[in-house]
Amino acid sequence: MIKPRVFITRIIAQEALDKIAQDTDMGVWPEELPPPYEVLLEKARDAEGLVTLLSDRVDAALMDAAPKLKVVSNMAVGYDNITIAEATKRHIVVGNTPGVLTETTADFAFTLLMAAARHVVEAANYTSKGRWKTWGPKILLGQDIHNATLGIIGLGRIGAEVAKRGRGFNMKVLYYDEIRRSEEEERRLGVEYIPDLAKLLSSADFISVHVPLLPQTHHLIGAAEFAMMKPTAVFINTSRGPVVDQKALYEALKSGQIFTAGLDVTEVEPIPPDDPLLTLDNVIIAPHIASASFTTRKNMALMAAENLLAGLRGQTPPNCVNPEALTG
Repeated sequence: MIKPRVFITRIIAQEALDKIAQDTDMGVWPEELPPPYEVLLEKARDAEGLVTLLSDRVDAALMDAAPKLKVVSNMAVGYDNITIAEATKRHIVVGNTPGVLTETTADFAFTLLMAAARHVVEAANYTSKGRWKTWGPKILLGQDIHNATLGIIGLGRIGAEVAKRGRGFNMKVLYYDEIRRSEEEERRLGVEYIPDLAKLLSSADFISVHVPLLPQTHHLIGAAEFAMMKPTAVFINTSRGPVVDQKALYEALKSGQIFTAGLDVTEVEPIPPDDPLLTLDNVIIAPHIASASFTTRKNMALMAAENLLAGLRGQTPPNCVNPEALTG
């Protein structure tokens, strides 16, 4: 029996690789950096399935070069690296890995919030560089988290978990979203709906962004929005880099228009070493690691494997973003 050929664009958890290898002719890209587009194009030519990451571009040209392709399993919640409409047109199902990373990502968003508010990274550098000479009443003063107001932009799975963590610090939690939660859900989460983004931005001490990258959310937060925030505001983004106008963020931080920021994502990833944001002390920039716990990454890989194998069998993947691809 000839096994379907699949290509995996990075070394993922061994448990997932073992599961895929049982039923497929599996190829794995062995490098830390993603395969160049030309390599991915070549590997896809005879593949029936791909396991990809957000850094792998799967567009119409690649799909045209891969006539046998049945399924693309993205090991991520987001899938803006894949042209979904083109996949659907070609009856290629696309899977993602939602839910499994929700709490881990929310943990990290709140980690950034706390670290940025209290200058944790700056303080560690202050110590390691020998600048700590004495206890001082005005050294590295930060913002209190308890009893403050947290504004959440996008109250999906992750945003809701961040709200729970905020309530644990007795924060007042406001949220803005195009889709309002039911009154029962709002009571359960202890959140207040704000229909006007400008009002949320001007009211919150901490602002955390949790929206998908869509045409309407590109540069959702720019110069005008930073100008609405308090000068004591702490801004957190663990969603997608292009949701924020990074140049405007730099100006807001440099000028003191806002207090600090914590980012797990940037407009270009990895962030170029000469990016001016890297010259500032009042921003923490992590290398897109919000879901990076041993357990979560293993579970994401296993979910991606299940999506892949279901698609190869002609079934709808357990987590499918375009089930209509199998109809018509």
